[in-house]
Amino acid sequence: MEMVPSEEKQLVPKEIESAAEEPRVLCIVQDTTNAKTVNERLTLNLPASTTVNKFYEDVAHKAGYVNGTFSLAWANAGDTAPLDQAGEMSLVLSGFEAGKKNFLQLTDKDGEQPQIASDESGTADSSGLDDSSQDRFIGPLPRDGTVGCSSDYSSPSYSYSSILNKSETGYVGLVNQAMTCYLNSLLQTLFMTPEFRNALYNWEFEESEEDPVTSIPYQLQRLFVLLQTSKKRAIETTDVTRSFGWDSSEAWQQHDVQELCRVMFDALEQKWKQTEQADLINQLYQGKLKDYVRCLECGYESWRIDTYLDIPLVIRPFGASQAFGSVEEALQAFVQPETLDGPNQYFCERCKKKCDARKGLRFLHFPYLLTLQLKRFDFDYTTMHRIKLNDRMTFPEELDMSPFIDVEDEKSPQTESCTDSGAENEGSCHSDQMSNDFSTDDAVDEGICLDNTSTAERVLKPKSSLTFELFSVMVHSGSAAGGHYYACIKSFSDSQWYSFNDQHVSKITQDDIRKTYGGSSGSRGYYSSAFASSTNAYMLMYRLKDPSRNAKFLEVEDFPEHIKRLVQREKESEEQEKRQREIERNTCKIKLFCMHPVKLMMMENKLEVHKDKTLREATEMAYKLMDLEGVVPLDCCRLVKYDEFHEYLERSYEGEEDMPMGLLLGGVKSSYMFDLLLEIRRPDQAFQPYKPGEVMVKVHVVDLKSESIAAPVSVRAYLNQTITEFKQLIAQATGLCAETMRVVLERCYNDLRLLYVPNKTLKAEGFFRSNKVFVESSDSTDHQVAFTDSVLWKLLDRHGNTIRLFVSLPEQSPGSLANRTSCPKASADSEDFFDGAKGSRKSVEAILEESTEKLKNLSLQQQQQQQTSSTSDSQKSSEHSEFEHIESPAQEPDAVSQPSQTENSTRVASDTENQFPSEERSDSDVNNDRSTSSVDSDILSSSHSSDTLCNADSGPLPLANGLDSHSITSSRRSKAHEGKKETWDTAEEDSGTDSEYDENGKSKTDAQYLYFKTEPYSQEDGAAEGQKSLLVHVDKRITLAAFKQNLEPFVGVPSTQFKVFRVYANNQEFESVRLNETLSSFSDDNKITIRLGRALKKGEYRVKVYQLLVNDPEPCKFLLDTVFAKGMTVRQSKEELLPQLIDHCKLDISLDRFRLRKKTWKNPGTVFLDYHVYEEDINISSNWEVFLEVLEEPERMKSMSQLAVLTRRWCPSQMKLEAFREVVLESSSVEELKEKLSEMIRIPLENLEFAKGRGTFPCDISVLEIHQDLDWNPKVSTLNVWPLYICDDGAVIFYRDSTEELMDLSEEERNELMKKESSRLLKTGHRVSYSPRKEKALKIYLDGGPTKDPGQD
Repeated sequence: MEMVPSEEKQLVPKEIESAAEEPRVLCIVQDTTNAKTVNERLTLNLPASTTVNKFYEDVAHKAGYVNGTFSLAWANAGDTAPLDQAGEMSLVLSGFEAGKKNFLQLTDKDGEQPQIASDESGTADSSGLDDSSQDRFIGPLPRDGTVGCSSDYSSPSYSYSSILNKSETGYVGLVNQAMTCYLNSLLQTLFMTPEFRNALYNWEFEESEEDPVTSIPYQLQRLFVLLQTSKKRAIETTDVTRSFGWDSSEAWQQHDVQELCRVMFDALEQKWKQTEQADLINQLYQGKLKDYVRCLECGYESWRIDTYLDIPLVIRPFGASQAFGSVEEALQAFVQPETLDGPNQYFCERCKKKCDARKGLRFLHFPYLLTLQLKRFDFDYTTMHRIKLNDRMTFPEELDMSPFIDVEDEKSPQTESCTDSGAENEGSCHSDQMSNDFSTDDAVDEGICLDNTSTAERVLKPKSSLTFELFSVMVHSGSAAGGHYYACIKSFSDSQWYSFNDQHVSKITQDDIRKTYGGSSGSRGYYSSAFASSTNAYMLMYRLKDPSRNAKFLEVEDFPEHIKRLVQREKESEEQEKRQREIERNTCKIKLFCMHPVKLMMMENKLEVHKDKTLREATEMAYKLMDLEGVVPLDCCRLVKYDEFHEYLERSYEGEEDMPMGLLLGGVKSSYMFDLLLEIRRPDQAFQPYKPGEVMVKVHVVDLKSESIAAPVSVRAYLNQTITEFKQLIAQATGLCAETMRVVLERCYNDLRLLYVPNKTLKAEGFFRSNKVFVESSDSTDHQVAFTDSVLWKLLDRHGNTIRLFVSLPEQSPGSLANRTSCPKASADSEDFFDGAKGSRKSVEAILEESTEKLKNLSLQQQQQQQTSSTSDSQKSSEHSEFEHIESPAQEPDAVSQPSQTENSTRVASDTENQFPSEERSDSDVNNDRSTSSVDSDILSSSHSSDTLCNADSGPLPLANGLDSHSITSSRRSKAHEGKKETWDTAEEDSGTDSEYDENGKSKTDAQYLYFKTEPYSQEDGAAEGQKSLLVHVDKRITLAAFKQNLEPFVGVPSTQFKVFRVYANNQEFESVRLNETLSSFSDDNKITIRLGRALKKGEYRVKVYQLLVNDPEPCKFLLDTVFAKGMTVRQSKEELLPQLIDHCKLDISLDRFRLRKKTWKNPGTVFLDYHVYEEDINISSNWEVFLEVLEEPERMKSMSQLAVLTRRWCPSQMKLEAFREVVLESSSVEELKEKLSEMIRIPLENLEFAKGRGTFPCDISVLEIHQDLDWNPKVSTLNVWPLYICDDGAVIFYRDSTEELMDLSEEERNELMKKESSRLLKTGHRVSYSPRKEKALKIYLDGGPTKDPGQD
């Protein structure tokens, strides 16, 4: 036979090249030699020139018989004489009719059954028309030897814990990284496939050519070796996923196991190029099918050949109410042709017209390893969501695929069609054979078939060779949104089924396999899936049953040399891991602390020491761990038992330096109830022994004269010591006199106890492991008064209730400096804070240049008032303006007085009250727009502090700088506050905020707890340049009102003119407004921001005013913050707003040309009428928001019975929406709405249609969707019923002329308009719809990661 080269440079019979020019003979052969095959047919479509003897060969190949052992005879003739097998005549000359069906029977020869072709016969699996073509197995050649699984998976004794021991099944599981169960299922299936595993072992990795980390085949090879030889229960897959180029985030992405199979096979093919394994995937998993269209009038057939790696089987056909019951049914449906008729007629090249045709698929070749995907994931077009079909679908353990090969439709007419027989060039056919629907390019699929035998020989398989054995069921449990994969796999070693569920491997039975069919026991109705089990088979893998080629697993002794070396390396690595684990099991890990002598801070680390190391060796390790080499000598350090929580030294280890640490610490434990401290002594000191049973006492010496509390001195005592003995012990440690000593125990927060009973023991007084006492010994008479009335108690009480706050101040400006006044309760030290260090800071002019624009825009009138002030007032103002000129307090400690400034204070209060309300932004917008609410300021010098203790009786008392920073805590004593409950006025709280002043204007602040000390503070990096800050030590029982009054000198304005914001995590700020509340909710190191603006009085509410711009792209624009009061009318609030709107918002409007209306998020609501009263007609709350709408004409809303709706016309002929226009209705009548719209735009009433807008204002919708998506012309008579529910002002109504036709758009115009609408809707932020979590595309990166090849798809 003459051969011609094809496009892929393979020899193809010339008959194929001229197939279109030669008639075809359709032969249908019935095998009557066997009861099982009598109902089956063999179909051959051959050229008319084929000889009879070649026809016998083709039948033998397709039936799987040895040629010459059977006979062929005409089925529809009375003469049953067989055809001459040796005849050289063509089929046409032998009586076959071209273009028609020719029915024949395959019968016994000489009364003997046909012989089944064996591999040695050279006939089975040869699939070419060329006799010279050689056999080639689909899978790798079988190997002799016993199966390796039974011996490889023996589980000898191992020293790991039981969790790490291999499963009793002998198989090793895979650890689920997070959501990689789909990967584990596929990897275990591939591992349990002997042909794939053996081929992978035969591939040798060349480290010189590729990085092992990014080599996918090498990492798979390592994984398979570990699965076969490891002694662990489960192993990690991180090395494999790293070779895929995945990072840790990929472990949290669940993907489809079938998709992974495709992508992984493709990656392996790419990696195996130019190697012996280049075509492994195709050899094992690739099959071929024909996609054809046949004309039903002339029989002309157009076709192409496609390859496949898996067969997708539909569970439930589209639109069907019943699912397929079995895999066989789904396969039959897969190859069932469909008729193209009516508008779907096919244009026949031969008939030159549109004709009815049959379109379908035919299997030409099944792969050695057959993969079936059960398409359980579908899309519900009703809910527009993905769903999972849980219908029952059975699958056999042995699947006979012979009925599904090359199935013809007997009902089709006699055909003269082109064929794919012998066509190795996939998808290639002459142009007159190939329909335009099937181009050559479209036929390219992943992988190619390497069989160099012809198709006819390949499809002519005997029945036995098309029986497939099920060996893997990949199961999905869950829904379409997510779930879990595991695999049920049959071992080819012992035919036992196993469940591979991540790290768990267990034996299962056939009953367990049947449970994965899915569905319920009921009928297969439409809703059966909803009540079915969600655990069912998703992917099936079958292997062709052929003992001659079915491979066995390689034994360890049969491994290639490079695999043996790999096994040895992995074994050594595992042994090393074992040794390391053994070391860790004998390692004591304990917290280690050390007060560093240079850094002067407690250092923390973890000491890891072997249990057999001695205390001396452990001390040296701790010495190096804490970086003390060169700082202190080693012999000046020792390890002691330490309780970090109580700061208690439990015991020392004198004389036990050679004791093993395991004994000292009580063995190796996962955690210890104590810690270790590396104690350091000076060279001239000796270590003090710490004995068990002792208690540790931190002694703070109090000096009443200087009102200072010294740093603690540690003293160790016994619980059975008396108070007298304890005082003597303290006297030895501190040098104080024991006779006059007063000892105060701080048993817990809010509990100070004077120890005055001499013979009482420490245990009876409540001493514990670690204790804190304050001692004072002086000749003063303070000890003669009651303890709670003594100066000592007051000092300790103040010390325990003091917290430290970081306060950020607003930047000072010309106006604020000119009008700054001193609070009447400000102390001399506070004055000193401003008058120090002239010349050591920036000049006033330099600081003014750094002021923000907001505070620079002060009124010219205020600056003129400053210039005309009296000389004394100017001097006072100058004194206070030197806030920025701070010098050391040592230069002029007592040079400041506190002059009266009552007159100036009164003037400032009135001025600033008018000045600041419009300068500040809404509380909720602080983080969004700092430009209007945050004022930059200069950093204060850190060299000075102000210290005041305001007391009603004794006046200001200075406090020494000996305040112990460790003693300032967030929750302390409040015994002095017993019986004096804090003010929690519910009525005031509900009405917004507390008033700072009573009806007579006097301060309501309790003056008893007004300790207030300030220090300049420089903020850390990242603070605003020029930001002034204070470090404030304050009694947390002080009220917010008193706290603000103490801050007045530093802010420069009265407390009514600034606000306090508490800063939380992530820099979120919330205003503190309840003036009667104390600072008890604050704790050490809390941050506070001060912002200028009028503070609220009782009955007042801060209101955010937004402008409503109905026809702007952004209809909601913030204007300003203002204050509304209870009992105020809407008109009064408009009168107060008007000057601010004109001055600060530049709105040129009159009082009757704007309205206020309710704001609910972005939606405009009820229109407020001028006579409405806040808190009576209008509910108002803290941080209220309101819309301000500028009117083009006088207000038409006069009554609450009216209804104002916003209408917008839709013009379909122009594909546009007109601007909003307000319509005021006297009632909720639909008829009135239509009448007013008809009058407004001159549309006849009967042609007017309307619809309510959806979503938030302005109810944006695409012009491509509005015409059909809205509920036009609802059948209702009033607006306040379903489906409209328009009961309040501000509803959006779209309307149109029903006679106006929709513009006819071309495809280009539609696409362009779609882009514009998408951009518009995206910018406005409207049309927010549900969007499920987007799945990340499954990719395997061949270069190690996406960053190296960002363009890779």
